[in-house]
Amino acid sequence: MSGRPGSAYRGVRRRMRYRAGAFRRWVEHTRNLVHLSVLFAIPVLMGVVTWLSNALDVLPYLLFPPLAAGSYSLFTNPESPASSPRRFVGGLTAGALCGWIALAVTARYWYAVPPGEYQVHGGAVALGLFLTGTVTWILNLREASAYSTALLVHVTGTAQIEYVLSVFLSASLVAVVFVAWREGVYENRADLLYDSVRGDDRVLVPLLGEDADATAMFAARLAAAHDAGKVVLLDIVDDETVASVERELLDTDAPASHDWVSMEADPSLTPSDRETLEAADFDAETLDAIAERHAVSAAADRLEADAARIETKIGVPCDVIVAADGEIPVATISRTAREANCDLIAVPYQERHGGLSPTIKQLFVGDIDVLVHRSQDGRTRWRRILVPVRTRGVAHSMIDFATRLAGPTGHISVCHCIDTERDRREAEELLADIVEPFAGRIETRVAADDLRSFLAENAAGYDLVIVGSSQDRSPTSRFISPPTFERLEDVDTDVAIVDRNYVDDRT
Repeated sequence: MSGRPGSAYRGVRRRMRYRAGAFRRWVEHTRNLVHLSVLFAIPVLMGVVTWLSNALDVLPYLLFPPLAAGSYSLFTNPESPASSPRRFVGGLTAGALCGWIALAVTARYWYAVPPGEYQVHGGAVALGLFLTGTVTWILNLREASAYSTALLVHVTGTAQIEYVLSVFLSASLVAVVFVAWREGVYENRADLLYDSVRGDDRVLVPLLGEDADATAMFAARLAAAHDAGKVVLLDIVDDETVASVERELLDTDAPASHDWVSMEADPSLTPSDRETLEAADFDAETLDAIAERHAVSAAADRLEADAARIETKIGVPCDVIVAADGEIPVATISRTAREANCDLIAVPYQERHGGLSPTIKQLFVGDIDVLVHRSQDGRTRWRRILVPVRTRGVAHSMIDFATRLAGPTGHISVCHCIDTERDRREAEELLADIVEPFAGRIETRVAADDLRSFLAENAAGYDLVIVGSSQDRSPTSRFISPPTFERLEDVDTDVAIVDRNYVDDRT
């Protein structure tokens, strides 16, 4: 019974973290961020204006409808040319001024009644709206709410210039808050909200396979994009490697005994180890220890040379780690990544029976971001990058990695394949929403084609294709439509597979 409260607490904590992670991914979408901002910003702004209205008699309550409507237009379309603070403040103020002038002129010279006894007349309304349209057109202050402020002067009970001033001040308050939100939150949402942009700057590279050097350079260019970037090279000395060193140390042509030691043994052996081997006074455990130290030393020398080359060419700090482990590299890789405080694992592409190797598949279900790199010809620079996206999901991370690799002079194409032309407009809106937070030379492409055919025809024109691992899809969806990375045999260029793992959701 004593363990139940703790277990319940961990369960609640896990659910809270899951919900927090889900909310973070939800708010990463630009539309959701905008809707959330509107949900909170406009009520707060109107509440402040109401408080000011109660404190200041010059601010009429009837001003609030056009002010709220204009605020909604600002926040829901922050990138629109119409969402200009100058146009918002200037338009509302111009409308109020034109309405007030029309009221004063018609009351005095047309209807000849004192302004205080004036009743709303069609001619005065028409004149005010005509002046508003003319002034806002000439001054490029076209704002729909300007017509409302031009009309409200007829029913606010005042014909004084204080009305115009109150419109200017209240509109300016809204504009200041909007500019602060747009410049501080909306324009910087990639840095504030997207995990990949804030992190993935300490990269662990397990040197597995023949193309590990290209993957190490790939990781270095990713890390170099951040000031805190760092690369950690990992080599694993497994049992097979140790056994191979043992065979080199022993004279394999002699009978199966430790009485014969190869005189061609590597000169890097320590004097103590050499004496032990030459004396032939050792057991199997001693030989294993000597072979393991020798293998670790040799691996460390290779890593140091690789690290020096990366630091010289890319200018990013590079550490080396050699781990002596058994036959389970996944556990070693994950443990090393946590101990080295790495938030991304960049691993060379490995196949097994026509699919990804078990090591990569197990890394995909871990709690650290994974990037699998398949090198085509040992390329170490990627200028032209193709990023096919299916949904928002991991797309932000894919584009972030692409911008890091391409740099300011590279070129990035973000594409989406559709089944019919009816889906084109929705696809264009999706791509615009995804790429808008990122700077650089980014184009969007909508192709009415199957993704596999599109990649087969176009990938050769790029240095790199970045795809997602589709881990966010259900098993049924993955069965009906296999992930893109499982259909890459026709892609004749470098490929990177991005897998995002949300540690907060899983712990």
